[in-house]
Amino acid sequence: MGVEGCTKCIKYMLFFFNFIFWLAGGVILGVALWLRHDPQTSNLLEIKVDGTQAPSTFYISVHILIAVGAVMMVVGFLGCYGAIQESQCLLGTFFACLVILFACEVAAGIWGFMHKDTVSKEMINFYDSMYDKALTDAVTDKDKKQAAASALRVFHETLDCCGKGHVTSVLTAITDTFGVTSLCPKSGSMTNCHNRIEDLFSDKIYIIGIAALVVAVIMIFEMIFSMVLCCGIRNSPVY
Repeated sequence: MGVEGCTKCIKYMLFFFNFIFWLAGGVILGVALWLRHDPQTSNLLEIKVDGTQAPSTFYISVHILIAVGAVMMVVGFLGCYGAIQESQCLLGTFFACLVILFACEVAAGIWGFMHKDTVSKEMINFYDSMYDKALTDAVTDKDKKQAAASALRVFHETLDCCGKGHVTSVLTAITDTFGVTSLCPKSGSMTNCHNRIEDLFSDKIYIIGIAALVVAVIMIFEMIFSMVLCCGIRNSPVY
């Protein structure tokens, strides 16, 4: 025999929430892998000009997210098994893992909120340096022109934009017309690249934030249910 009454109901509710938690871990892992291999971000973050690599802050965040998703799946399975087996040891271990994960998530959330614009700013600064180098090298050095211009075209083709602002977009279009440069995308778009970069990374950060919020709510319920179930098992007369 096992627990009875309300405690038995909590047991199955804990199993249900743990199953959702396990699924959420799988979703986060899948989203993180998608963010890691998304063609838009991959094309931009793998650019290298004259030994200078694109900022890796975004990839560091994604790799952490991959680790979190994998750990969540393991912890979710541990919680499901502990609830079904009514094991105080497994439930205690599960609760400790949840507390650690929750603390890490809160810390990561605070850090992410404080640095939410860092990724976009770093990428914009990297783009600006490449843009200036491409225009300078187009006039002064034919060999370097090819390297800088090729890297800049990856930005422009990937994001369908050209230039740091309206003035530079028009300037680049003019220099392309006269054959001095070849930088703007084939579509002829002259959209501000700064705005495109901000939109690209802001959208992905919001996805991460929403996923983290949903998981945090599930974790709170799981911590409550796991402690109640653990106390119910301990006080049950059949043990």
